[in-house]
Amino acid sequence: MKLLEEKIILEGNVLSDSVLKVDRFLNHQIDPELMLSIGKEFAERFKNDQITKILTLESSGIAPAVMTGLILQTPVLFARKKKSLTMVDDLYHSEVYSFTKQEKTEVSVSKKLLNTNDRVLLIDDFLANGQAALALIDIVNQAEASLVGLGIVIEKTFQNGGDQLRKNGIRVESLAQILSLENGRVHFVHEEVKQ
Repeated sequence: MKLLEEKIILEGNVLSDSVLKVDRFLNHQIDPELMLSIGKEFAERFKNDQITKILTLESSGIAPAVMTGLILQTPVLFARKKKSLTMVDDLYHSEVYSFTKQEKTEVSVSKKLLNTNDRVLLIDDFLANGQAALALIDIVNQAEASLVGLGIVIEKTFQNGGDQLRKNGIRVESLAQILSLENGRVHFVHEEVKQ
């Protein structure tokens, strides 16, 4: 997705060989027009999959998930990282390890909102080691729902999450695939193909 790649180059900030900061348009400040374009792209890629729910993780996955849900006219559900007073019983739980934050977090989804009849599309902002995706997949499996696939805004292909998911037969659609962040520069997978 050229628009997204241009945004990454112009407004992204490479902090290290493994960390890309995109807080100017995706996971702190949100560019609504870009999110709408992302939603349209995911909707196009998954339009024939009879999706009944879109599941994401709070908070950075919510914007692209909502825009995808808007286009597909499908409800969006997000796994909560913090429990609220109204969300205490009948929950699916899973655990996510964040390499960026160096911490484990339990995430929860209400059993009333996800069931065996659902066909679920997972949407998230980043795919690196795949820990968030595995936690969401675990929740889908607990609900005995059907997993359609994953829509990922930015995939760091130099980390093994995407490869592992694909090897397990899971469909992964990534809008921007980053080959490396070496020397403070973003290198996209398709650039490697051209060389």
